[in-house]
Amino acid sequence: MSLDLDTVLDRRKLRRKLTFWRIAAVVIALLAIGIGSFYLLGGSNMARTSSHIARLPIEGVILENRKQLQLIESLGESESVKAVIVSINSPGGSTTGGEELYNALRRLAEKKTVVAEIRTVGASAGYMVALAGEHIFARYNSITGSIGVLFQYGNAAKLMDTIGVEMDAVKSAPLKAEPDFYSKASPEARAVLKDVVDDSFDWFVSLVAERRNLEPAAAKALADGRIFSGHRAFENGLIDSIGGEKEVVAWLTENKSVDADLPVVTWELGRETDDLPFALKMSKGLGSGVAETILEQSGVANRLISPGFMLDGLVSVWQASETEIDKRQY
Repeated sequence: MSLDLDTVLDRRKLRRKLTFWRIAAVVIALLAIGIGSFYLLGGSNMARTSSHIARLPIEGVILENRKQLQLIESLGESESVKAVIVSINSPGGSTTGGEELYNALRRLAEKKTVVAEIRTVGASAGYMVALAGEHIFARYNSITGSIGVLFQYGNAAKLMDTIGVEMDAVKSAPLKAEPDFYSKASPEARAVLKDVVDDSFDWFVSLVAERRNLEPAAAKALADGRIFSGHRAFENGLIDSIGGEKEVVAWLTENKSVDADLPVVTWELGRETDDLPFALKMSKGLGSGVAETILEQSGVANRLISPGFMLDGLVSVWQASETEIDKRQY
C-alpha cells in the first residue's frame, strides 16, 4: 500500500512539472512571435501613428531607389509627421540618384518642413541632397562640399596587347559606344564626355547658387571639387548652422513652432521580407534575424561588397583613402 502511495505522489509531481514546462513553452513561443513580429513588421511603425518628427536616413552610396521615393511620398501624406529631418551620412553616388532624391525632397518640402543634418559626411551628391532642406546643419568636423561631377572609364588596351587579345567593332558612327575599354579614347570621344560632364556640373553649380543664395561666380569658386569641414562650409555659406539633431529640434521648435516634446521617429526602408506572407516572414525572420542584425550593425556586408561597384554613368561622389580616414580618427 505504501508503494502505491509513493507512486501516486511521484506521478503528481511529474504531472506538475509537465504542466509547468508546457506553460513555459507556450509563453516562450508567444514572446518569440511577438518579438519576431515587432522586428519584421517594423517596431518604429507603431510610433508613426502619433504626432512626431520624422528622421529620414540617407546613408552610404546614393543610387536610384524607387522604394526610397515611395517612402518620401508617404512622409508627405502622413498627418502624424510634423517635420522631417533628413539625416545624411553619405559620400555621394550617382548624379542622377542625387537629383532624384533632391527633387523628391523638394516636393516633400511643399507639405512639410524639411531640415537637413549632415553627420560624418555629406559630400558631392550627399551635399546635393542636403540642398533640399530649408535649413542645413552640420557638425564642426563634418565633411561636406566636393561639389562636382565625374565620369570614369577604364582602359585595358595594354593588358590585351600583352596577352594577345584583339577587339574590333563595326559602328554606325565613330562616337557610338565611346569610350570603350579596349582602345584609347579618341580626342572626339573625350570632348563629348567633357561636354556631358560640364553640362551636369553647370546644373549642380546653379543648384548650389539658387539654394544657398550665392552669386553664380561665388558658387562656382566653391565648386572646384574640394571638401570642407562643417565649420568652413558654414563660413562659406554652404550650410546654415553648426550642430546635430538636438540643435535641429531646437531650431524647429523656435522657428516652426514644432512641439519640443515630440519624439523623433526613424522612417526607413522595409526589409526584403515585407512583401512576403506573414508565415514566411516569421520563418525567415526567426531563422535569420539575428545574423542579419549582426551583419547590418557591424557593416560587414558593406565591406564585402561595396555599393560603389554599382555606380555607372555620371558620378558625384567623394571617397577618402584608408590613410585619410585614419588621419581623421583621434
